[in-house]
Amino acid sequence: MSPHPFRAAVESGELAGIGAVFAEDAVLNSPVAHRPYHGRGAIAAIIAAVGEVLEGFRFEKELPAGRDHALVFGATVDGLRIQGCDFVHTRGDGLIDEITVMVRPLKAATVFAEKMRAALGGQTSAAGGPAGKPPAPQRLPKPPRSASDGC
Repeated sequence: MSPHPFRAAVESGELAGIGAVFAEDAVLNSPVAHRPYHGRGAIAAIIAAVGEVLEGFRFEKELPAGRDHALVFGATVDGLRIQGCDFVHTRGDGLIDEITVMVRPLKAATVFAEKMRAALGGQTSAAGGPAGKPPAPQRLPKPPRSASDGC
């Protein structure tokens, strides 16, 4: 079985063209942001920053299930081991329309968040930031509360 195109693109080291595997309206659910990022350009900028922040990044396992793939990875950030998983959904045309990233442990995730914030500084608007920077995450509506919400 050949690797998922996202995995192949990351492993090639040519992150400048990573946007080509994403749909124009793709969504990235970040492990360190409360709201998703929208759009191929924003996602490409974020992945490029990840490439600068994480050291020794490598995929360890790929779990395909139709149009869904789980890509387990490992790396280090500031000398701390970080593990994670990219949950990728691919449309019928082969382009990724959603990617959800999860990382652990908490200490490494916290350092990762700080380094990503520094790498992506200068976000200015939901329509897009300065050249190559991702837009600010979109605000999602809050679900309605009901009387049974006792939590």
